Amino acid sequence: MKTVLVIEAEQVLRRGLTPGLNEDGWSVINAADHGHALAATREHQPELVVCDWQTPLYEIARSCCAPNEKPGRRPILVALGDGHLEDRLAALESGADEYAARSTPPRFLGRFLAGLSSNGSGGGAHKTGQPEGGHETYLKFWGVRGSIATPGSDTVSYGGNTSCVELRVGREIIILDAGTGIRKLGLALVEEFGDRPINLNLLITHTHWDHIQGFPFFTPAYNPHNAVTIYGDGARQGLENTLSSQMENPYFPITMQQMPGHIAFSELEETTFRVGSIEVKAHFMNHPGVCVGYRLSTPGGSVSYLPDVELFQQVRAKAKAGAASGQLGAFDAVPAEDLAALEFIRDSDILVLDCQYDPEEYEERIGWGHSCFEDSVTFAMQGNVKQLFMFHHDPDHTDEKVSRMVARAREMASRARSPITIQAAREGLVAPLPAKHIPV
Repeated sequence: MKTVLVIEAEQVLRRGLTPGLNEDGWSVINAADHGHALAATREHQPELVVCDWQTPLYEIARSCCAPNEKPGRRPILVALGDGHLEDRLAALESGADEYAARSTPPRFLGRFLAGLSSNGSGGGAHKTGQPEGGHETYLKFWGVRGSIATPGSDTVSYGGNTSCVELRVGREIIILDAGTGIRKLGLALVEEFGDRPINLNLLITHTHWDHIQGFPFFTPAYNPHNAVTIYGDGARQGLENTLSSQMENPYFPITMQQMPGHIAFSELEETTFRVGSIEVKAHFMNHPGVCVGYRLSTPGGSVSYLPDVELFQQVRAKAKAGAASGQLGAFDAVPAEDLAALEFIRDSDILVLDCQYDPEEYEERIGWGHSCFEDSVTFAMQGNVKQLFMFHHDPDHTDEKVSRMVARAREMASRARSPITIQAAREGLVAPLPAKHIPV
């Protein structure tokens, strides 16, 4: 039986990892500190070691090598951290083979660890990928920025790519928007599927550049074995013509008609339709041009995706009054213009929502088509949403600015005694939905 050594002070995480690893054929040895870990590695010679990224990794690795073994043979070293890029880079520089965030749900982390053995041991480059499992439902964020891509040192933590979110429902893959984040998603899909054909469904909320500009760089669309069906409302020009125009000469060297993949278009003629086994509802948003939000009903829960919407500022006025009193504004105080949208997102398990501005910024940008985060938080609480992901981060907002907005949003929820959980969407973040039976 394969052996994994888990060096972790947090007992909850140690216990959470054990069942999944046991099911995949691993014998789990737990060590609460460095001293016990050294003794355990010498005794058991584990094939896999999981530890905090600040653990002296090389010392652990050396202790796993029996005297009669060839130098350099060692276990796979997996470092755990808070998910920050700085932690990951420091862990890899210290000799870790892989890095994982502590916030990853134990069942996903356990399967990821179990899957490493198929790649061999001993300091190789092991595939990290997204959570495996044919019956899991989860979101993964590939692009979270609004308006324009903003790479740089100030946006490293949350990411600088524009809107793109992946929804996995069992073996079905639905992509929400094709901003610059879709490029990395495409590369990940090619690595995951190899030569196997991929059937993809892409839902476009609207055709502003920050939601379509990544599609010409979407590698799976260049494979003749793959199929991509694109849904959306192309307004007067039509969806196909609008997407094709950004690839015409002199803007791009290859036209959409020259892309080898099987690309089909489906204009939104109905606001309720199905994508595979998933029911999708569309709702028109308050945003310049034609823009929709989507609600997807999966066996694991409901996901509402409203990346571009300007909620009416009366909501923010009510939010301020409610925050001062410690109570939410009454439902009948919601502006009539927002009532239909509120019903659309009501009771969502996950809401991905435009939170581009802070209150001071919004006062100077009323009518631009994006929301003040105070409006958005109040809107989510009044809709009884379980989890809110603040999305469409402003291109001028640094990581520090986004984090401060999250803190203020959580303070609003705390004052209102709301059970909602709030965080900012971050590139690479995986948000699982409760596991239920998904028909194959």
